[in-house]
Amino acid sequence: MSETHPATISQPMPLPTGRGEVSGALVDALVREPGGATLPGGQSLREADPYGDDLQLALYVCYELHYQGFSGVADAWEWDPELLRVRQALERRFLDALRSDATTHDAPDAAVAELLVEPADGTGVSHFLRREGELWQMREYIAHRSLYQLKEADPHVWVLPRLRGQAKAAMAAVEYDEFGAGHGDRVHAELFAALMADLGLDPTYNHYLDATSARMLAVVNMMSLLGLHRALRGALVGHFATVEITSSPASDRLAQALRRLGAGEAAVFFYTEHVEADAVHEQVVRHGVIDDLLKREPGLAADVAFGVDATVFLEDRFAEEVLDTWRKGRSSLRVPL
Repeated sequence: MSETHPATISQPMPLPTGRGEVSGALVDALVREPGGATLPGGQSLREADPYGDDLQLALYVCYELHYQGFSGVADAWEWDPELLRVRQALERRFLDALRSDATTHDAPDAAVAELLVEPADGTGVSHFLRREGELWQMREYIAHRSLYQLKEADPHVWVLPRLRGQAKAAMAAVEYDEFGAGHGDRVHAELFAALMADLGLDPTYNHYLDATSARMLAVVNMMSLLGLHRALRGALVGHFATVEITSSPASDRLAQALRRLGAGEAAVFFYTEHVEADAVHEQVVRHGVIDDLLKREPGLAADVAFGVDATVFLEDRFAEEVLDTWRKGRSSLRVPL
């Protein structure tokens, strides 16, 4: 395998450009010290589109303070009470919308069963890229996904202290693989950085934050939202199961697409690695995590199902947007590569 390109940098990226009243005010506030800045509030928070650019960017910025942060932003902002109140208002708008729009199953068995059936005539992004996608479209897709993949498995660690017994052990086993099984060069985020470099993209963490769409931000934000809240531990497990169940076949299609497009070894390796690993992880999460969690806490069944439904809902919205712009011959990014 070719040399990896570290995704974690010593100097965080600067704050992104605001996309509306809420995110603009938040970005302006964060360059000042806590207590000396005016945070967004009032009507702008209450009426923000839960799936729109403004709210989703603002929420992403709030969450990023728990990950790598931004250059020029004081560490004290991470747990600033006033900022947490703003974040809570944004989360409520987003979560309420998801519960209303995405919930389709009451029980996790039914939700998971649908994931296990691959449609014969798939219409998703990975199907499109395997069949007919061009290199510029593959590069755009990777730029979008970098916001997710360069923090792959990070938000899921937050659920570990909230699990017990076999569920905790099984979840930790999957996370151990995601983080390279003790080998820094095998951490999946680092493998994705190598994929990006192979395709001529900048592998710097959050480099494409200004370029990606609100629909991709929502996918990543839901992952952070579920991970940070103990009350949503069941939904986080449902989300993680969805990722692992759908990853292996999609990764196989993307590996085929990359080979067809003449990508290098590092690009192909990221997805071929996931074909085998995630096929195993699917079984571990379904039987080791979900089954044991619900045996201990049966009241979380509806939350697990919601985690599956919300993940599918947001991923489908993202795929629809990307494919629609490509079919019109346009870039799917806010700032084309």
